[in-house]
Amino acid sequence: MRKICVVTGSRAEYGILRTLMQAIKEDPQLQLQIIATNQHLSKFQGETYMEIERDGFSIDYKVPMADDEAPDCANATARSIGRGVMGFADAFEVLKPDLVLILGDRYEMLAVASTALIYKIPIAHLHGGEITEGAFDDSIRHAITKMSHLHFTSTEAYRKRVIQLGEQPDTVFNVGALGVENILKTPVIGKEELEESLHFKISDRTLLVTYHPETLSQMSSEEQILNILAALDNFREYNVIFTYSNSDTDSRIIVRRIQEYVDKNKHRCMFVSSLGQKRYFSVLRYVKAVVGNSSSGIIEVPGFGLPTLDIGDRQKGRIAATSVFHCDCSVKGIIDGLEKVIAYVPDNIDNPYYKADTCHAIVDVLKRYPLQGIVMKHFYDL
Repeated sequence: MRKICVVTGSRAEYGILRTLMQAIKEDPQLQLQIIATNQHLSKFQGETYMEIERDGFSIDYKVPMADDEAPDCANATARSIGRGVMGFADAFEVLKPDLVLILGDRYEMLAVASTALIYKIPIAHLHGGEITEGAFDDSIRHAITKMSHLHFTSTEAYRKRVIQLGEQPDTVFNVGALGVENILKTPVIGKEELEESLHFKISDRTLLVTYHPETLSQMSSEEQILNILAALDNFREYNVIFTYSNSDTDSRIIVRRIQEYVDKNKHRCMFVSSLGQKRYFSVLRYVKAVVGNSSSGIIEVPGFGLPTLDIGDRQKGRIAATSVFHCDCSVKGIIDGLEKVIAYVPDNIDNPYYKADTCHAIVDVLKRYPLQGIVMKHFYDL
């Protein structure tokens, strides 16, 4: 029985991985191990590891990384990576997994991959080959690709890019995006129950806003979020649901400015640390548009027939459906973008990230691909 160790560090990432984790748990040929880290263990971020436990999973190991008392700066982020490496070393000593499975491009996954590499534990990586030019996540994603051994990409173009990075073609699988498939599998909450749980009215005059730091931008995160809030002031007939920024450098100033804005606009705005996947997908069935720079706006939201306003460069370079509109971080650019998504008329959207049976395809590879000798890789030249 193969021990598959899934590492999750944030609410958004867990929402994507949950159905895959359940499938691994239920497969008689696989044993699921779970490591929770970083944002999941942060009080500031809502201690979302409890959401994992409420879903019926057992967390095998917790690796603290975030320091809620530390200043919000590059030094704190870099030190978090160091704490992660030490914690994952201890976790792997205890769990001894046959394969580590990680998703994406965040710095906590860099710590996971670096530690697994030293321990000679094979890595399965989801969402490699993608481009997000506005954040250091872009470099982290490609670095993780080079440390990984099995690759599950979300489009064929991304599969080709992973091969271009020197990975053997027979180790790279275009399976589509788990998050898109999750839309079809996740039961939704009725509007009345949803509004009651949020204590907030939702209609087609509601916007859902999530904004993360652009870690490579010359414009400060504070200026960016203030521009967004100033632009939203021009659409006061719309209610706004804000969700928390992730734990990247400068995230706290974004959270602080949003909270100040919500406090002044309680009649039309709310701020929630985590909706959870079920409530998040349910909200998407009733709002007018998604605004910000979350990857979900690019990958999952088109599956709801909703428009997305993608602000700035954080997601620059990602393949996107025709329902995704892009703008810069200026107040005028954001106002112009908001006008476009508000005027958008739903049409048949071809989501480039959808592919049938994504979860099944991944589990099949996890079960059947031979792991003997896989750690020693050979560079594939085009």
